[in-house]
Amino acid sequence: MIVLVVNAGSSTLKCQLIQTDGKLRLMKSLAERIGDADAVMEVAFAPDFEKQVFDVSGLTVEQCLEKLLHLLATDPASPLESLSDIQAIGSRIVAGGEYFSASVLVDDEAFEKLRLCEELAPLHNPHADACIALLREELPGVPQAAVFDTAFHQTMPPKAYMYPLPMRYYDEYRIRRYGAHGTSHRYAAAQAANLLGRPLEDLGIITCHLGSGGSITAVNHGESIDTTMGFTPLEGLMMGTRSGSIDPAIVTYIMRREGISFDEMDRILNKDSGILGVSGLSSDMRTVFAAADEGNEDAELAVDMYVYKVQKAIGSFYAAMTRTDAVVMTAGIGENSAELRERIFAGLAHMGMILDKEKNQVEGAIGVNRIVSIDDSPIKICVVTTDEEMRIARETDALVTLDA
Repeated sequence: MIVLVVNAGSSTLKCQLIQTDGKLRLMKSLAERIGDADAVMEVAFAPDFEKQVFDVSGLTVEQCLEKLLHLLATDPASPLESLSDIQAIGSRIVAGGEYFSASVLVDDEAFEKLRLCEELAPLHNPHADACIALLREELPGVPQAAVFDTAFHQTMPPKAYMYPLPMRYYDEYRIRRYGAHGTSHRYAAAQAANLLGRPLEDLGIITCHLGSGGSITAVNHGESIDTTMGFTPLEGLMMGTRSGSIDPAIVTYIMRREGISFDEMDRILNKDSGILGVSGLSSDMRTVFAAADEGNEDAELAVDMYVYKVQKAIGSFYAAMTRTDAVVMTAGIGENSAELRERIFAGLAHMGMILDKEKNQVEGAIGVNRIVSIDDSPIKICVVTTDEEMRIARETDALVTLDA
């Protein structure tokens, strides 16, 4: 089955065209800095995957998708004869609230419920919904699946997902912790089980999705029992531009002192904080690491804070698990930064997570799932290359096939 996978972010659009029968990628596309004057979209077609770069300044996320559809239909290098070759569409949805505990095919009823979830992930869900609406109009006969970041975390017990607020806020507004990155955490845990050669159901695994956004999840016997992200993706770890968890009184204090609006405060917490806010340089950890190496004290502080918060989260989930067999590092920073992994596990060796510095530094290992702890480390440390798009494509295939 040929599946178009759509992953809409706040200022990015990642798409792949995947033939699920042979796990073949036919097209990769990435639009970045959408909304800025220097926004670009890279598109590459199989088999050579030679990149074409397009100026998409002035376009919205869904307009970038519309441009991509036009290229798929008209570019001589496109693997498609026409858009009718697309047999299914799978969209990543950050927040599904309590409406969705599993992936679903998008009909009118499901789409209305998707709209109701937009407040839970205001930077992502509205763009994803707009892309779904566009695709329903452009490809009306093609089945669409919604694959939720939050679905994997629906197994959390109430003691983990409830907040210590008056119960009426849950009863009336369903304010609770939903988590995110569930597709990545599920995949990372399964791949770690493969590396260990043991059934996932027999293991306790702490998965660390560390990218521009970041979250850590306790996976006990294959199920999420707790995760760092909360009601929205703002809670939890310090991230690229998000503050993560802070004293909530800080929010009202700053608003009173500076006389700023709710929307302005929301922007500060989501887009001006985290690694960018502390370093004053960038939300990209590579840039911040380089500045720290050159003696920039704010950059070094940003790295130290990030590492410390990851260490504390891993430690807290170690305490919550009945057993811990492995810790998994995945996503952009977790997979690719040997220096970050070394810093994190330098502070966790006393808990039985002992990094092998030589294995951790192996050149040419990026993109390879592997164990990077010493052979007799009580808790194994794994590096897993995240592949959300392939998992979304496979879930979409399964849903459409089941419905046929």
